[in-house]
Amino acid sequence: MSVIRGAGYILAHVPDMVPYLGTTQTTERIVNPESEYLRALHRALREYDDAVSYAPNQVFIGAAAPEELREKELPWFDKPLADAKRFGKFGEIMPHVEFLLLMRACDTFDLIRLTDALTDYALPKLKADTILGEDILSRINSGINRNEISSLISDSGAEPLYCEGQLVGCVKRAHDVDENLSAHVMIENIASKATSVLALLYGLRNSGVRKDEIEYIIDCSEEACGDMNQRGGGGLAKSVAEIAGLPNATGCDMRDFCAAPAHAVIHAAALVSSGVYKAVAVTAGGSTAKLGMNGKEHVKKGMPVLEDSLGGFSVIITQSDGVSPEIDLGIIGRHTVGTGSSPQAVISSLVTEPLERAGLKILDVDVFAPELQNPDITKPAGAGDVPLSNYKMIGALAVTRGEIAKDEIARFTTEHGLPGWAPTQGHIPSAVPFIGFARERIMSGEIKNAMFIGKGSLFLGRMTNLFDGVSFLIKANSGARTGSADEETVKKVVSDAMRKVADILAGNADE
Repeated sequence: MSVIRGAGYILAHVPDMVPYLGTTQTTERIVNPESEYLRALHRALREYDDAVSYAPNQVFIGAAAPEELREKELPWFDKPLADAKRFGKFGEIMPHVEFLLLMRACDTFDLIRLTDALTDYALPKLKADTILGEDILSRINSGINRNEISSLISDSGAEPLYCEGQLVGCVKRAHDVDENLSAHVMIENIASKATSVLALLYGLRNSGVRKDEIEYIIDCSEEACGDMNQRGGGGLAKSVAEIAGLPNATGCDMRDFCAAPAHAVIHAAALVSSGVYKAVAVTAGGSTAKLGMNGKEHVKKGMPVLEDSLGGFSVIITQSDGVSPEIDLGIIGRHTVGTGSSPQAVISSLVTEPLERAGLKILDVDVFAPELQNPDITKPAGAGDVPLSNYKMIGALAVTRGEIAKDEIARFTTEHGLPGWAPTQGHIPSAVPFIGFARERIMSGEIKNAMFIGKGSLFLGRMTNLFDGVSFLIKANSGARTGSADEETVKKVVSDAMRKVADILAGNADE
């Protein structure tokens, strides 16, 4: 049996990365370098305090509840929260200046160089973040002067790093000709690694699981690190474990576009339930390519660029502790090759089919967590309210099954659904942002279960026209306890047996 022991969620606010690393902006520089959008972009970037007071961001780190967003009329970006906090119960929103140093700490090959001025200014601030230990902070070396940074950019093909509009560092390429190790790609990979490390540290803190207890780690982010001979060969998982200080962990990378997190949780649960490993961490960092993805539409409508942060999450899965919510491996939904691509077929394969196999109805699930994209971002871009669309489809299936009347769909979406709050980072919004809240609510008795639905657009890779998707359900603990309790029992039995043998040999007991 496997359980959710804890979860971590973090954001790194990186507005100065938007113009140079987001694919919407880098593409615009190629096809229309004098565009009005690029001229207006810098004026549309938010300050750190604005990002912290943004209600969906507060929900993401657990400083506010998802339902609080229903009390606010869209748009949300112009309704800041007065009591916003950097730290929430699940994680934090890290400022750009500190995140650059965290990236440097996660850089194993000395590719990131930062100015001495930025390092001297930001290091004391980063040291105040208690989630980071000296083992990580000690990896941040002294900076170099700005002239050296400029030389690396002009002479060696390094990519510049900016903060508050000022040049503060660069990232060197890792190979002279390999595009997979270019400076641009190395920024993507190190940024993903750094956000993953930060999220993992929070997941461990929130779970109470020691670092040396984690035996396996699955990275399910969207970056595929590798070289020209093996693009996407992997290694982010173990690299994250190395920096986070997990001495007993091995692991691998898992990729499936937006569906990867749900796949990873199921894999982790199966590994733990089978006894292969006792504690597994699922983790993912953010995607710099998705920064400002809908920025053109936001700027056109007079909005700030809301996609200015990198997301990260972690989920800690262990053998049962007798109290944490269980992952029910008997209720797994899957979009197969033969499922089809119609929205009804997709949702049916992920919701109704697994529930039917378990003898359950749609209304037996208290909360559904599908793609939880923030509608404040997607609606102005013409993509609509993604979570609401999913809930309406699930509600329509409930109507066809006779579980609710047609005029009850709106109520169903409220009672069994959630407003979206996650940044549009592909894999980051895909169901998992609710795991932390679901764990708390199941353990408090507020709800008895929740279903998580991850979907992925495989056709983006130009290998197939298929979608993909999997779902899983977590529920209240049955009270069974495995792992450490069993080990203690075994130790006691062995100890008693050894004591009896000693007594026999000493002539103090019958054979």
